[in-house]
Amino acid sequence: MPRLPEVTRDQLSPDDQAIYDAIAASRGSVRGPFAALMHSPDVAGRAAHVGTYVRFETTVPRLPLELAILVIARHWDAHYEWVAHEIQAKDAGAREEAIAAIRDRKAPEGLTDDEALTVKFALELLNDHKVSDTTFNAVKDALGERGVTDLTVTVGYYSMISCVLNGMEMLPEKTTLTP
Repeated sequence: MPRLPEVTRDQLSPDDQAIYDAIAASRGSVRGPFAALMHSPDVAGRAAHVGTYVRFETTVPRLPLELAILVIARHWDAHYEWVAHEIQAKDAGAREEAIAAIRDRKAPEGLTDDEALTVKFALELLNDHKVSDTTFNAVKDALGERGVTDLTVTVGYYSMISCVLNGMEMLPEKTTLTP
C-alpha cells in the first residue's frame, strides 16, 4: 500500500488541476509515480514533461529503450516499474532470454550484441557511476550524439521514477522480480 493517499483532481487548486489534466491527457490517467508526485504538483508537471520526451519522443529506438528501462528498474528493484516495462519490452519485441538476463542480473551475458549495447551503457552508469569510453563511443556511433544524450537522460529519469516508486512504497499487485 502506498505511503501517501492518492490525490484526487478535486483536492487540487485550479492551477494544480491543469497539471493533473495535462498528465492525464498525455498518459491516459494519473497513476503510478505520477499519483505520488501529485503531492507536489509542480514537480509532477515538470517530471511529466521530461518523461513525455524520454518515453514517447526520444531518439533511442523502442526496443533498446525498454531494455535499458528494465535495467534501471532492476537496479533499483522498482517492482512497479519492472512490471510496467516488462510488458512494454515484450511489446517492443524483447526476447524472453534478454528479459530474464536482466531480471536475473546476468546481463549483458545472454544478450545479443545489439541488446547488450544500451544495456551495458545503463549498467555501467548505474553501477560504476560513469560510462567507459568504449561503451560511450559504441553507443554514440550507433545512436549519434543526440541518442547517447537521450539514453543518458533516460537512465537519470527512470532512476528518479524508481526512487519515487520505492520511497512511496508503490508496488504492483504481482511482480516477477525477486531479491
